[in-house]
Formats: sequence, C-alpha cells, structure tokens
Amino acid sequence: MPRAEASAPPSARPHGLSVRVKLTLSYAGFLLVAGAALFAVGFLLLRFVPEGNVYVVGGGWAPNRTNLIEVFVRYSWWALAGLLVFGLVGGWLLAGRMLQPLDRITDAARRARDGSLDHRIALPGARDELTELADAFDAMLGRVQQTLDEERRFAANASHELRTPHAIIRTIVEVARADPDGRDVDEVLRRIAGTNDRAIAITEALLALARAGRGGTWTLEPLDLAAVVAEAVDEERADAAAAGIRIDTSLTAAPARGDRTLLGRLAANLVHNAVVHNEPGGWVSVTTGGTAHAAELVVANTGPAVDPARAGTLVEPFVRGGGRARGAESAGGSGLGLAIVAAIVRAHAGTLDISARPGGGLLVRVELPRSVARED
Repeated sequence: MPRAEASAPPSARPHGLSVRVKLTLSYAGFLLVAGAALFAVGFLLLRFVPEGNVYVVGGGWAPNRTNLIEVFVRYSWWALAGLLVFGLVGGWLLAGRMLQPLDRITDAARRARDGSLDHRIALPGARDELTELADAFDAMLGRVQQTLDEERRFAANASHELRTPHAIIRTIVEVARADPDGRDVDEVLRRIAGTNDRAIAITEALLALARAGRGGTWTLEPLDLAAVVAEAVDEERADAAAAGIRIDTSLTAAPARGDRTLLGRLAANLVHNAVVHNEPGGWVSVTTGGTAHAAELVVANTGPAVDPARAGTLVEPFVRGGGRARGAESAGGSGLGLAIVAAIVRAHAGTLDISARPGGGLLVRVELPRSVARED
C-alpha cells in the first residue's frame, strides 16, 4: 500500500479563489441558468404563434412568429446580460454579508493558534449554522484553556509531590553518612522504604488518573455496582479494624454500565479515603442503590471538620482536606484519590457530589447511568 502523504502546511497551499468569489459566481451562474430556462420556455411558447402574415378582424396587423422571435431573442440577450451583472454585484454583496461572521471566527482561530485562549467570538444573532459553529468554537476554547490551566497546575503539583520523597531520602542518607557511628541502619532503611513506597503510590496514582482522564481502551459492560463496592469494602476492613473504625454497609443491587476495573478503583479510593481521613472510634457508611435512571453509591465518614467551601476543590489533584501534606509521614495520602474518582466518573458520564458533613468528615455521592436491559 502506498504511504499517505503528509498534508502540506497552510503556507504551502497554492492560492485559489476565495469563498466569496466562489459564492458570487455561484449566485450569478444560478441566475443565468434560471434566465436561460425562462428563455427556453418563451422560445417554445413562440412555436404556437402562426407563421406568415397575420391579419386581425377590422383590418389590423399582428406580428407573426418570425417577428416575435427576432424581438424576443434580441431582448433576451440583454436580459441575460443584466442578470449576469446583477448576479455578480448582488452575489458579491450578499456573499460578503453572509461570510462576515467567518472573519471573526478566523480571527479567533488565529489568536488561539498564537496562544491567546482567552479571546471569544461571541457571535451575536439568531441561531444558525454560523452561530452554532462560533458557539462550539468558543466552548472548545474554554475547554482547552481549562485543560491547559489544569495541566500546568497539575505538572507543578506533581513535580513538587514527586520531588519531596527523593529530597527526604537524600536527607536521610546525608544524615546517616554524617554520623556513621550513631546511625540506626534498620531505622534508616525503614524510613527510606516508607518514603519510596509513597513515591511509588504517587506514580501509580498519576498513571491511573491519566488513564481515567484521557480515555482508554476499556469497554463499558453491564455490572452490579454493589458487587464491585463489596469487594472494595472487604479489602479495607482489616485496616479499618486496626484503626478502630467501623464500616457499615447497605449494599442494594445497583445495575450500571461501566468498566469493572475502573469502578473498582473508584470504590476502593472512596472507601480508603473514608478510612484514612477519619478519627479513632469513627465510622464509615457505604450505601448503594439508585433510581430508575442511575445507579448510586454514597460513602459517608466521620473525621476532621472540612470547610464546606473547600469540599468541592478536593477533586483537584494533590488537594487535601487539611491542606497540602508535607513529608513522607503524612497520613494525608497522595492527594490524588478523589481526583481519580472524578476522572472515572466523567469517563462514565456520571455525576459526583462532595459535601462536608456538619459533624466532620465528608459525604460523597456518585451516580452512574444504569445498564440498559437487553431485549430477548
């Protein structure tokens, strides 16, 4: 198979007729075709006029077919010439009027190409193809700008979070080297291992977030969300019991469509966050169910008080309820758990609501589209 040639850059394209000229020629051509059709109809009608001298009652005279055809053809050419001029002038003005919004769209596209994403077309007027194009372009610019802002913030936060464990390990090694006689090898190894585990956890969370947020090769299949959540709860019970935290469940069947692996990660992150960000003697409540159109998962937990205004920002990468965790010993986790949950929910066209509980802790509600019943 021959290799497809790469498309030429815009600067290398040969110059052609503008859209305005093409539309003008189209309008003029249409008028000429319509005029020619009328000319043909008139010429056919003249066939019914008798040939030769035509006399009328009272001694008058009437033109015959030859006379009428001669006059008709002469003035028809003038009419076609007039239609051509009218089509060119009127088509040029009309095309310019119709294509005027494209100038604004092109200007916005050039600004976006040059890196200015804050400019919007904001095309006025009633809804039509051009206003829909402009609105779609404005929405695309807004989405691109938001994505780039998130990527820049994410890259800055990720570089900080991944640099911190390595800086801690370097500090531990330097301290151990500075005091060879007083160092505790076992303690040094324990702290290095813990810091290294944190770096690995952050890296794995970043990979999961990238897969969930940028699309993947997963397939959506009918499943029971309650069964997926039950597995996540069972995996977390041992850690919860060790921390003195009670997990209460009410897992009603919740049919949904989704990727089992991603939804398993979603449930595991929610339950794990509820256990980690809790208090001794606290509790975690996990409930599944739903409505006629959506499967629902609700995870509530006790814990430190969270500012209600801050609860909605917890889905941003590396944002924690108590601020940014510093150091390897922080129990705040990687700060990516709810960000991964939000990305998975978006990938499944669901909704995510996070609110602060009055007594402390969080209430997280996830809704996913229900599975479509198959017809027999």
